[in-house]
Amino acid sequence: MSNAKPQRFTHADVTVTSERTVFKGFYEMHELHVRHACYDRPPIEIKRELMVRPDAVVVLLFDPKLQSVVLIEQFRVGARKASTPWLIECVAGLIEPNEAPEDVARREALEEAGTTIKRLKQICEYFPSPGGTDEKITLYIGEVDASTAGGVHGLDHEGEDILVHRVSVDQAVTWLNDGIINNAASIIALQWLQLHLDTLNQEWSAV
Repeated sequence: MSNAKPQRFTHADVTVTSERTVFKGFYEMHELHVRHACYDRPPIEIKRELMVRPDAVVVLLFDPKLQSVVLIEQFRVGARKASTPWLIECVAGLIEPNEAPEDVARREALEEAGTTIKRLKQICEYFPSPGGTDEKITLYIGEVDASTAGGVHGLDHEGEDILVHRVSVDQAVTWLNDGIINNAASIIALQWLQLHLDTLNQEWSAV
């Protein structure tokens, strides 16, 4: 099996001919003119709008002793097309300047769910919507003691009002299969846990 990457092109095959900020608020919107290589024709130039936002960390909180996960529920302004804009999610947060992703995971677990992460394992990195934003997500699973998890958390000055759910892995998977959990990071994290639960239990000496 070859270890060569399948993609033919790299960043060297892209030129940003112009870029300007067209909006600046909580996030920024940039307008770019980009010239890039093509597979079977000469390079083309396109115009695109790009939401520029900090990279983020998402962490699925897992208690191997209780075989439970800690999820959170909060209002999401972008979920207008969902049956309810209150989504059930994993803990998440934006990476501050000079902050390590692992530190973000631990900080957000405490702020949003009132839990302290013990062991932390990276699942993957991915781009949630690279056609329109440059955000990169680093996804983790974190070991916690979920026995006392619950209540309402979040930072008032950030407008957070977060309800904590402690549920069994089986219940979380049922929510996933029923479409109750409908955001990408939580879907990826729970599907990963389904695939790796036995190995993770052995690794973390849970059972």
